[in-house]
Amino acid sequence: MPELPEVETVVRGLARTVVGDTIESVWLGSKPEPLKSPASEIERTLRRARIAAVRRMGKHIVIELDKARAKAKPWQARSKVSPAKNHAAQFIVHLGMTGQLLVAKPEQEVQKHTHLVAQLASGRELRFVDPRRFGRLAVHTRNGFQAEGVEPLDVGFEIFVSLFRKRKSPIKSALLNQKLLRGVGNIYADESLFRAGVRPRRRAASLSRGELRRLYDAIQQVLNQAIAAGGSSVSDYVNAEGEPGFFQFEHRVYGREGEPCITCATSIKRVVIAGRSSHYCPRCQK
Repeated sequence: MPELPEVETVVRGLARTVVGDTIESVWLGSKPEPLKSPASEIERTLRRARIAAVRRMGKHIVIELDKARAKAKPWQARSKVSPAKNHAAQFIVHLGMTGQLLVAKPEQEVQKHTHLVAQLASGRELRFVDPRRFGRLAVHTRNGFQAEGVEPLDVGFEIFVSLFRKRKSPIKSALLNQKLLRGVGNIYADESLFRAGVRPRRRAASLSRGELRRLYDAIQQVLNQAIAAGGSSVSDYVNAEGEPGFFQFEHRVYGREGEPCITCATSIKRVVIAGRSSHYCPRCQK
């Protein structure tokens, strides 16, 4: 599943390429699973909307939309009726497990499992592709969408400590809890715990302040390095231009079960915690 670095990479690509463009028309597929808002509402909100900004909130892509101000009719001027105000809205995209939000040329083949095609005034198309249909599309009024949890790249250390101080769950489960930290998923939880020297099964409340400091620093480091590398392409993930990321070549434990630890050569182990695979070094992590 795309996590914070992958979503941030897509957001930055969209911000470079489509901000300022206008959506002229929208096609939506027949599958209902990706739609969290009615299809008619999505189409009506997106059509003729200008893309004002693109940002990330946790694992969600938030596309800020503005509608052009309608011109006053002659009768409106005479009766002093104000023209329609800008209609501000948000288009929310969650990539789910296999979702892709791509900027494409019209002549490029439309992939199977494409659920949305938005034609842009620039001549390009914004396409949402999702084979497994766990991704979600929705529209909200401006500032209507709010994600739970705090941003791991923005949170201060003291607030970070307070999130885990009394948690009896394994620290790996706590890191995946989007109501605490939003955007951290399986890959980056494993990689951060390894760099912090903490085993994934440890109860969150058992971590000392020093261990939490190491974990806090590790999360910041891992996420920033992964963003710089364009994310991890271990399954279907590609950026907005359809290109893969490269951080998978920097993974120290994730997906390396049975391989030697890069630090001590001990075999990397895999355990299942709350239904999710967790990878760790039994010697380096305590």
